[in-house]
Amino acid sequence: MCDQLRHDYLGCTGHPSLKTPNIDMLASRGMLFENSYCNASLCGPSRASFYTGRYMTSHGVMANDDPIKVDEVTLGDYMRELGCEAHVVGKSEGRPNEESLSRLKIPLDSEIALNRHDNGFTPFEHYGGLYPEPIVHDGVGYNDYLLSQGYEMHNPWENAANTATKSGLKYSGWEMRNAHLPSDIEAQHSETAFLTNRAMEYISTRNKDTPWCLHLSYFNPHWPLLAPSPYHKMYKDSDVIGVVKDKIEMKNPHPVFSAFQQLEYSRNYTDEEKRRHVIPTYMGLISEIDHHIGRLIKFLDENNLSRNTLIIFTSDHGDYLGDHWLGEKDLFHEPSIRIPLIIVEPEMPENLRGSTENRMIESVDVVPTLVETMGGSYASNRMEGRSLVPLLFGDNPTWRDTVFAEIDYSDRGARQILDHHPYKCRGYMIKNTQWKYIYWEGFRAQLFDLLNDPNEFNDLAENQDQSERLADFEKQLFTWLRQRKQRTVVHLDELYKRSPEADEKAGIIIGRW
Repeated sequence: MCDQLRHDYLGCTGHPSLKTPNIDMLASRGMLFENSYCNASLCGPSRASFYTGRYMTSHGVMANDDPIKVDEVTLGDYMRELGCEAHVVGKSEGRPNEESLSRLKIPLDSEIALNRHDNGFTPFEHYGGLYPEPIVHDGVGYNDYLLSQGYEMHNPWENAANTATKSGLKYSGWEMRNAHLPSDIEAQHSETAFLTNRAMEYISTRNKDTPWCLHLSYFNPHWPLLAPSPYHKMYKDSDVIGVVKDKIEMKNPHPVFSAFQQLEYSRNYTDEEKRRHVIPTYMGLISEIDHHIGRLIKFLDENNLSRNTLIIFTSDHGDYLGDHWLGEKDLFHEPSIRIPLIIVEPEMPENLRGSTENRMIESVDVVPTLVETMGGSYASNRMEGRSLVPLLFGDNPTWRDTVFAEIDYSDRGARQILDHHPYKCRGYMIKNTQWKYIYWEGFRAQLFDLLNDPNEFNDLAENQDQSERLADFEKQLFTWLRQRKQRTVVHLDELYKRSPEADEKAGIIIGRW
């Protein structure tokens, strides 16, 4: 999994100048899902949907600092129940749920607590996120590695990997103006190289008699945008594709949309000169990931593991990169919510390898897919996605024509601009083949006609002739919300068994004369 990688920033998804030959090779070996969407366009909530197979409303992780509920069943839990190891190398965006664990008297250093901390995975090389100076702590594995490689300083992750030196002066990767400079580490020592090395180390040292699931989670191309040489200069501003925005978007903009446009990162990406200064580095970081994925594929091939290893390549969300006058992610335009998804199933039919699947996919579909692949059953009391296995094997099941996504922006700068209560900072998206509808708590809705306005420039929600359509979408959203699976501890089969007849067998007779 990459972090903040847009769907259209790969060679196999149509970028005209970005070089990703190894990811493209994965697509040629497997299936590329062309219309894949995250269910929340922020790291923590999105990953929780990937890890649980449940929507944000159901799993309750609404911000990056929210811990997952102690009783949520995750991909790691499903895998372990099926006799499979489940480890993480890289970023899980997990947070310790210390309050719940302490109330249940579960030691915070126990295996259960560590798995909860890592969103259900057993840590092999785990990171909750980045570690700049104010929050760095001892025992950060990548820092220890850099120290062992001769980067003798405090927090070399921040002060070498995320720092550049020019003419004896230090420049921080947190400042976008420095994106053109090479970081102070050699490429072989970068975060991406290190995590790939650790992934191969795990695969080499694992219990060979036990099935395994490894979540290799890269930090990039997420900010801070600083790449090691030669990736910092691999692309030029002429390689940057044109921005997708229109002045009509600035005419009477939606209040939430407008608030996000006012944030510093959006203002900077709106400046075309700054945008073209930064995006080549974003592209370089993607090509760096591609190089190391190539190393990993070669490693699997040489160790005869590709023949029985399912590979999923994806991202937690996208990045606006200046489109729609915005930076970062959060909102519901295509650059933010549409993500790459490639699945290589070793037993899939040869005629489907290299194919493209156009049906609508959601990130909640990953858990059911992996559980079915490992021989498990669909957890109808919890899972809200659908297994993609039938699509991988050429079946033609009845499929969804609508995807849903959510946002809680209570910890984002837009909340302060809008002076909105944190509990009301919620938005919901419904997207089908023609329309995209967005409901905002406390504000008017948004509506886009995707057939006639594929770039989502013209918000039609205030047009009188759309009032009936808006009402229909609101009803659809209300229905969807009512159908979320909150009754998670009782299986569906058990509910069917419950009846007055079953009560009478237990001696419970009510109202009989």
